[in-house]
Amino acid sequence: VQLQASGGGLEQAGGSLRLSCEASGRSFSSYVMGWFRQAPGKEREFVAAISGRGANTYYEESAKGRFTISRDNAKNTVYLQMNSLKPEDAAVYYCAAERFLSGSYAQANQYDYWGQGTLVTVSS
Repeated sequence: VQLQASGGGLEQAGGSLRLSCEASGRSFSSYVMGWFRQAPGKEREFVAAISGRGANTYYEESAKGRFTISRDNAKNTVYLQMNSLKPEDAAVYYCAAERFLSGSYAQANQYDYWGQGTLVTVSS
């Protein structure tokens, strides 16, 4: 599986961005998809995840109520809609995929496949 993330950019605090991550390969609906982010000098952290068919979603606490993860399996794409952006949301955002998740969806080391990252900058 190859992942291509896009949609990052510069946005003002309070604004919105939608990130996309398109996957190549088959059986996209078999993969748990996650979004993680990494700010300069910080560790990569979990943002959101979605089950293969989209029935279950999971969010990091600060993302709840502001971010929405969704997927379109017909397009092999997962999205992260980010509203009410804050300066602390600024980071490189990565999408990740895992077919056989054996541990926590929030742990980066559970995912085998990663996109290249897309930069989100939020001005105050």
